[in-house]
Amino acid sequence: MPAAFLRPVTLEDAAAVTALLNEIDVLEIGRPETDQHTVEADLKRPGTDLANGSWIAVEDGRPVAYGLLWDDSGGERVDIDHYVLPGHQPAGLRLLAAMEARALATARGNGAGRAVVRLHLNAAPTTDTALLTARGWRTVRRYHVPHRPLDPARDHAPEPPPGVRLRACATEADRVRVHELYQASFAEHFGFQPRGYRQWLDAVDAERLDWSLAWIAGTDETGDAGFLIARDDRAAMGWIRNVGVLPEARGRGLGGLLLRHAFARFAAGGRDTVGLGVDTANATGAPRLYGRHGMTLHYAVDTWETVLT
Repeated sequence: MPAAFLRPVTLEDAAAVTALLNEIDVLEIGRPETDQHTVEADLKRPGTDLANGSWIAVEDGRPVAYGLLWDDSGGERVDIDHYVLPGHQPAGLRLLAAMEARALATARGNGAGRAVVRLHLNAAPTTDTALLTARGWRTVRRYHVPHRPLDPARDHAPEPPPGVRLRACATEADRVRVHELYQASFAEHFGFQPRGYRQWLDAVDAERLDWSLAWIAGTDETGDAGFLIARDDRAAMGWIRNVGVLPEARGRGLGGLLLRHAFARFAAGGRDTVGLGVDTANATGAPRLYGRHGMTLHYAVDTWETVLT
């Protein structure tokens, strides 16, 4: 078999990358769940240097591996995506080595003495994880992607209890408030990186976001204290991108209220399934909350990390 041809990705590759990722989806989770607009949003992410921070490996005219690097921290932390078809591990290894070199150069360019590189992979990935461990990578976190069936006859919009209010994220001021709630709610979470408002809008792909699927919850006592951002642009299912509650307001049912409201909206809109991602070691009890509301495991994702000097 000839060696893979490795080159940078362009926006014109989005369809080919999507097809590759869906082929991997089928092998890892049983069905395709990658949308082309998501791939395009990743490639267009502000600050992404496609010429130096993206790779596609082609063998016999067919993409067999793909990687993308981004730097949100401006310091030592660098994130990458890495996908490879089984049977093409040498191409994946070449791509990984190129990404590591670029990650270290990026961190050094930021003035850091080392690069802390993180990668998310399905818990049963097409990537040969022995290649990762041999290069010093290790798993540092596990995330679950739970999902839940929806039924318009059952999933009705909940009535907020006395003293609790729920409102749509309807104005620019509301979006600013959601950003503030996000920063405060997730500050203690593993891997959290603070972002300014404009940087956060880029991270949530705000231009494509349907803001009618974002809500703010609060109480008479605390004021605005929780939020939920959902997306209805995935082919596979409705998606809850983020749900968070301020530490001082947890335990008052705001998270559950927001979830049930999102379930009702998706069900009324014709969706039959909703999903989200959650850190299994989440200190706020989020996995238990999702379980209480009927969400069960769809698949698991591991965070891998290496430190390069």
